[in-house]
Amino acid sequence: MIKRFASRAGPLLLGIWVIILVTSITGINLVPAASKHQARTAGTVSSVMVADLNGNNLPNWGDTVTFNVSTTATQYPSVELDCYQNGSLVYTHSAGFYATYPWPQSQNYILQSYVWTGGAADCTAKLYYMNSRGLSVTLTTLSIPVSP
Repeated sequence: MIKRFASRAGPLLLGIWVIILVTSITGINLVPAASKHQARTAGTVSSVMVADLNGNNLPNWGDTVTFNVSTTATQYPSVELDCYQNGSLVYTHSAGFYATYPWPQSQNYILQSYVWTGGAADCTAKLYYMNSRGLSVTLTTLSIPVSP
């Protein structure tokens, strides 16, 4: 009787062992779990002029901008601004947009750098947060063309 059970159960146990091994190595979850969190909306981000050097109310090289941020996905949203000229990254800056952010002055983005010494650039603002695994989660992006 035991021999018969072992001969039938052996392949089943081996199969279960293989599934456990594969899913633990790859991180795949074959059993859906109910989440205590409700679905979250992505969020919105818009640019706001802080210092408009030429007074045209459009972002130009040398101007300073900040962002209005709204999201229910996290209590700690951040905005990263990346600017490119001819495909090369010439500016990147990131800051948190929440009440306890320790460097609120860095929420102002001066549109210039030691690499970006003038001229137009194609910029993208990314609203994001860091999840519990330390990975960046993008909520939304905003294209910002910057004139010379």
